[in-house]
Amino acid sequence: MTETIRVAVPRKGRPLEAVLERLADRTGDAELADDVVSTLRYEKAVTKGEQSDERDAYERLAEYSTLSDPAAPDYTLLRDDRAGMPRRIVFDSVTVETGGVEVQLIGREEPFRAVRTHEFALGFDSADLVLEEVVELREEPLASIADVNARINPQDTDVRVVTGLGDTVYHTLMATPETRRNGPSAELTREFVADYDGRLCISPRYERLVQAVLGTNATDDLTFCYPDEEREEEAAVADVGLGVYLTMTGSTAREHGLELGEQLFPSETVLMENVVETTGDAEVVKALFAQQEFETALAVQ
Repeated sequence: MTETIRVAVPRKGRPLEAVLERLADRTGDAELADDVVSTLRYEKAVTKGEQSDERDAYERLAEYSTLSDPAAPDYTLLRDDRAGMPRRIVFDSVTVETGGVEVQLIGREEPFRAVRTHEFALGFDSADLVLEEVVELREEPLASIADVNARINPQDTDVRVVTGLGDTVYHTLMATPETRRNGPSAELTREFVADYDGRLCISPRYERLVQAVLGTNATDDLTFCYPDEEREEEAAVADVGLGVYLTMTGSTAREHGLELGEQLFPSETVLMENVVETTGDAEVVKALFAQQEFETALAVQ
């Protein structure tokens, strides 16, 4: 058997679940994904106080982990950033075999940066982080995952996007009916924002992303503002009148009296590669996770 291929993955949350679900879909073995996902969702509920467990974190960790069997998932403890900084059990690693190659998924807090710093040749993370850190800002908007590589300066990083996993929620334009009625056009689109002069409410961590997906022509005359830490983002957008926020169904936005406009960019888990570090065996991993429609669109620039 060839050398094990190490792949960085998130330690918890939607991106990790997307990786495990794609793996289950391709291998036909759903047991691993079900095991990890159910364990981490339970542990999240314990951390948030929605579940109680007489066992302490160390006892639960010992029960979940089987160090003698690399094919069984392993977990670790991290400090959660919630009030009181409780210990939280998160994913650590597991090894699977595919196409005669061992693939080891290894949990990292920041998989994108682990790939960017050459610690890993391959990794999964949110496409949002790629936009926030390495894509060039241009006058024209960035509208799809397939266009990301063309916006990466090869002098800035060796990381390229290979494929998306389709676990999509959208950065969506939203506004109050009054803002939309009194705005420069009838429809809530990028063109509406390009002709709009005023405040736009966004999450502060997405400022560069919003500039990329709207284009600098549209954002040069805008004033970004941000929700208070204690306030729901949709409520803050309703106060301002116009904003961009992540939506899945849009129900929370509508509860705050907001109308949904154009879906600006998919917030999706993506497979990334460091093109300097990848070897021939990495093609097995790419083939395992890639969607057919991305294979041409995301060719390395």
